[in-house]
Amino acid sequence: MFTAEQRAALRERLVAEARRDPAIGAAALVGSAAGGREDRWSDIDLALALAPGADRDAVVAAWSALLYEDHGAVAHLDVWAGGTLYRVFLLPSTLQVDVSFWAAEEFRARGPEFRLLFGAAGEPAPAAPPAAGELVGWGWLYALHARTSIARGRLWQAEYMVSGVRERALALACLRHGLPAAQGRGMDELPADVTGPLAGALVRALERGELVRALGVACAALLREAAAVDAGLAGRLAAPLAELADPPEGAPAGG
Repeated sequence: MFTAEQRAALRERLVAEARRDPAIGAAALVGSAAGGREDRWSDIDLALALAPGADRDAVVAAWSALLYEDHGAVAHLDVWAGGTLYRVFLLPSTLQVDVSFWAAEEFRARGPEFRLLFGAAGEPAPAAPPAAGELVGWGWLYALHARTSIARGRLWQAEYMVSGVRERALALACLRHGLPAAQGRGMDELPADVTGPLAGALVRALERGELVRALGVACAALLREAAAVDAGLAGRLAAPLAELADPPEGAPAGG
């Protein structure tokens, strides 16, 4: 496990490297360090803007070599957001290092946690939260497949689907309370009268009865949150969700 001192030292070395790199025109810290919320478990989030004329593939390759060869990275994951690449590195110490590579014209704060280190950034453009209607749609779709999985006796798949219903209900609650709705970031700030009932949507055992019980709680929560978004839609979903929460004992295999 890494220490806070080791994390700070590595971040300083990476920032110094960015300042020396002629292919980097600007850099910023993002995430908890930029927002003053860093704790024992925080990772490193460094955003890099390419200098004019820099070849992104070459820059990414050079920085990847730096993390692997000089700092012992063991693996990485690429995540794209529009034209920006977020390359997420895992170090042997379990420290996560996120390095994002931005076109200069797109380099700007996408949320409140952005601290420019050098260079220039465009005007902030906060990322849009997930659409409430889309969350409701994914919620009932997960419920549909949860019912089918339970009926087929596919218990692991059913647990996954029930969890999907619960997570969409929680994300909708986050939107309603003005909290971050992506990746569960706002869920721990939800009031107890929201999270308390939803704790019942946790699947406690891979048994049919337990899955049916948890699905029923999750569907009820999804319906409550849908009503806050679109009362008409919630009214139309009420009967189908009630049916989905009561899977039959068996169903033929198939799509």
